[in-house]
Amino acid sequence: MDIFIQQCINAIIIGCFYSLIALGYTMVFGVIRLLNFAHGDIFMVGSFVGFTVLSFLTGMPSLLGLGLALLISMVVIGLFGVVVERIAYRPLFNASSRLAVLITAVGVSLFLQNGIMLTYGASFRVYPIHLSNKGFHILGANLSYMQLGIIIFSIFMMVALHIFIHKTLYGKAMRSIAIDSTATSLMGIAVHRVIAMTFFIGSSLAAAAGVMDGVYYGQINFLMGFIIGLKAFTAAVIGGIGSVKGAMLGGLLLGIVETIGTVYVGSAWKDVFAFGILILLLVFKPTGILGENEVERV
Repeated sequence: MDIFIQQCINAIIIGCFYSLIALGYTMVFGVIRLLNFAHGDIFMVGSFVGFTVLSFLTGMPSLLGLGLALLISMVVIGLFGVVVERIAYRPLFNASSRLAVLITAVGVSLFLQNGIMLTYGASFRVYPIHLSNKGFHILGANLSYMQLGIIIFSIFMMVALHIFIHKTLYGKAMRSIAIDSTATSLMGIAVHRVIAMTFFIGSSLAAAAGVMDGVYYGQINFLMGFIIGLKAFTAAVIGGIGSVKGAMLGGLLLGIVETIGTVYVGSAWKDVFAFGILILLLVFKPTGILGENEVERV
């Protein structure tokens, strides 16, 4: 029983990472119907920004340094996401084919991967911070303070995003653009400004996940965003692409299924469980758990 509880804790941690990244996918798709396949690499770049900041703050107390690294990484990568949207995606919003935007997203992904490889090297980098594994026991399982902090911070970010989208004017503007961007612009709302804010928020959440991932696992590399990006996209689809609640639920569900399946079946089946549940869901409920059927307007 204690092993099962311990693996559930590990699953929740992984699910938190998936959920934070999946929120970026689902927000951008919900607002402008764009599958930003470079989002996983935004997560990776955020991890390296945190690495750089922590490297300059080696003499500072761990928690203070980590807090600054999180804050700086979220702001820098948020702004970077806005720049990517402005340069790479915005000129193609009115393109006759959506394939052009998808190809551009793949190009941005390759650009980020190779840019980080040339800057930091191809080898793994050890994260310049070490947090204690001390914690407390729950039903025989150990929950470290670091794990508890990751869970609390992730939940806080998700709840804050949900409140922002449903309780603020900018959140209402995002939902309005998702329904009809033309009518929204006619109402005097700066559509491109709201879209840029969407990229800023999504990229910031991915950066936060990147820094916490580096702290939790202790090492990073320039390819780390590829697989976790695919799985976060899988989580967004499982929950219902375009649904914020669905992204949260899908990430946690994917983390639990993947971790429990790995423990009781084998690590070789890790990716099989992750993408197998996606295939089953697309067959039996293509809209995802919380997704809704939509009519495509021509």
